[in-house]
Amino acid sequence: MNKIYAVLALALIILSSSCISQKELTYLQEQEGQTDSLRVLTEVQKPYRVQINDILNVQVKALDQETTQILNPTGDANLNASSQERAYFDGFTVDLRGNIRIPILGQVQVLGLTTEEIQDLIEQRLLEDEFKDTAQIFVTVKLAGLRYTATGEVGSPGTNVLFQERVNIFEALANVGDVALTGNRKEVMIIRQYPQGQEIHYLDLTDRAVMQSPFYYIQPNDMIYVKPLKQKSWGTGTTGTQTLGTIAAVFGLVTTTILLLTRL
Repeated sequence: MNKIYAVLALALIILSSSCISQKELTYLQEQEGQTDSLRVLTEVQKPYRVQINDILNVQVKALDQETTQILNPTGDANLNASSQERAYFDGFTVDLRGNIRIPILGQVQVLGLTTEEIQDLIEQRLLEDEFKDTAQIFVTVKLAGLRYTATGEVGSPGTNVLFQERVNIFEALANVGDVALTGNRKEVMIIRQYPQGQEIHYLDLTDRAVMQSPFYYIQPNDMIYVKPLKQKSWGTGTTGTQTLGTIAAVFGLVTTTILLLTRL
């Protein structure tokens, strides 16, 4: 009888330690000392600064639109292409020197500038070299999609392009099928590119304070990696029912083996 109690106690210990608790699955939990108001937890996003290999969409408008046709890619050769493909063919890629090559203007240094700063720079160059103030030119510069990669314990690992100005970490993960049940939501890695190289940052998605993080909003070329929980490597199951089933199967196998050996 004592042996049975010992086996049951061991099974309960394994069951409690191998199941994934709700605390590890719930997003944006309120921690001790935090306020109930979500408004104070939102971090103001800093303007994104252009990096090498970014693709920019540049559009120039004027009173006489015919004079700006050479500056605006038409994409006629790619009418059947997807939005992502057309952004690639029609956009201006930042080269290894940090330049984009624009008709009439030639090489324009844009590395480390915001899109608003690039707009002002191109407009100024055009007014100096090609147009007069009376042309009333209007320049818009946008990133040709926000490209990022998500891998690890997510529903659909891969590279995505979202045509939005800004995307937070939850939106980015939702677009790849969200974090799997076996994913570690407390240590989500953001691998971000900087002019000096790559850096790794961590986000705890279960903590409401994540919205205060400067990495809450993803940036182009970010890589998101979700590590697996230790329960996955144990192979005992992620829910109580799965774990109990595994324990029952193992217990039954051990019992059968013991009975067979005692009969020999």
